[in-house]
Amino acid sequence: MARKRAPEEPENHERWLVSYADFITLLFAFFVVMYSISSVNEGKFRVLSHSLVASFSSQSRSMNPVQFGSASTSFPIAPNPLNRTPIKLDLPQSMGKDAIKLDPAERRKSSPEMARLGEKINNALQALLETELVSVRQSENWLEIEINSKVLFTSGSSQLSPSARPVLRGLSNVLKTRSNKIHVEGFTDNLPIKNSIYPSNWELSAARAATVVRLFSAFGVTPKNLASIGYGEHQPKVSNDTPDGRSTNRRVVIVILASGFDPRLRNL
Repeated sequence: MARKRAPEEPENHERWLVSYADFITLLFAFFVVMYSISSVNEGKFRVLSHSLVASFSSQSRSMNPVQFGSASTSFPIAPNPLNRTPIKLDLPQSMGKDAIKLDPAERRKSSPEMARLGEKINNALQALLETELVSVRQSENWLEIEINSKVLFTSGSSQLSPSARPVLRGLSNVLKTRSNKIHVEGFTDNLPIKNSIYPSNWELSAARAATVVRLFSAFGVTPKNLASIGYGEHQPKVSNDTPDGRSTNRRVVIVILASGFDPRLRNL
């Protein structure tokens, strides 16, 4: 009896779609990866841009090689010493030799400008000068008004006492019509202070000087001529070993500079 043959399966003409779909999937994944790699980091781009601009805008540099020796020898020849002419620096007028090497006796002289100003200040502070809580010292190039802190401030504070405003108003009436530079310097004793307002004597002395400057400005003294400086406990006038010495060191010094005088030369 003859055996029946199994029916042949029809040929599938769409098998290429499987390979095509795999290819399209891989191609899509490839473009996704390329897109993610090509995204610009704006921050890095700006850094690169600024670096390029700085490099190309700098001064040109010589591309000539530096010669260390001659071609006839394998070792560099020591160069001959160069005869260089010293460069003379022209110092500003205020820093010249004549300004720095002042005779101490000349420093103590009082110029007509400082003499007239000192006379006005003595008249404004006449009552306090008699109590020795205020002193005035004159020089050719500056005038110092030293005021004990008890006249101006309460203990451990930069808040002005009621008696301070008339004193500073009298000074400001003399100074507000002048163009002299005015430095207000604050000093303390060596007793430590530490609270929520003043961590140390630096802050206390600076705050007291700034308070006086602010009041001068409010009373009409030109602000651009004013400066406040705090020295803390580090420039005592006398020893801090006694209560009287510590009281003397708690002070505010108002320095009025002569016209055109460089304040850097004051302590020379």
